Amino acid sequence: MKLLVVDDERDVEMLFRQKFRKEIRNGLIEMEFAFSGQEAIDILKSSEPPEIMYIFSDINMPGMSGLELLEKVKSEFPSIKVSMISAYGDKENYDKAMASGAKEFFTKPIDFNSLKDEISKHIEN
Repeated sequence: MKLLVVDDERDVEMLFRQKFRKEIRNGLIEMEFAFSGQEAIDILKSSEPPEIMYIFSDINMPGMSGLELLEKVKSEFPSIKVSMISAYGDKENYDKAMASGAKEFFTKPIDFNSLKDEISKHIEN
C-alpha cells in the first residue's frame, strides 16, 4: 500500500521512515512525501490512476492548508483515504476535517501505534 505524508516540516519524513522502517522493509507499505498541498496534488496527478491509497496530511501549512487539500482530494480522487494531523486538537478543525471526509484525525505528537492500527485496517482490506 502506498502512503503519502504531507507536511511542510521536512523532518517529518525521517520520523515516519524511522517509525515504519519494519513495514517498509517488509514491503507492506511504500511512503512518499510532499512538503506542500500543491506538491501532494502534483504527485497524485503524476500517475493515472494515482498509486497513492492513503494520505496523512498536516492541517496547518502555508499556501494550501491540509483542510483545503482534503476537500480537493475528496472531490478529484474520492477513493483515496485521507487522515488529518494537527498540532492542535481543537474541535473546530476536527469537525471541519470529519465533515469534509477525513477518515481519522491525529494530534501531534503522533501516537504511531494508533497510526499503524489505522494503516493495518486498510492493508487487510
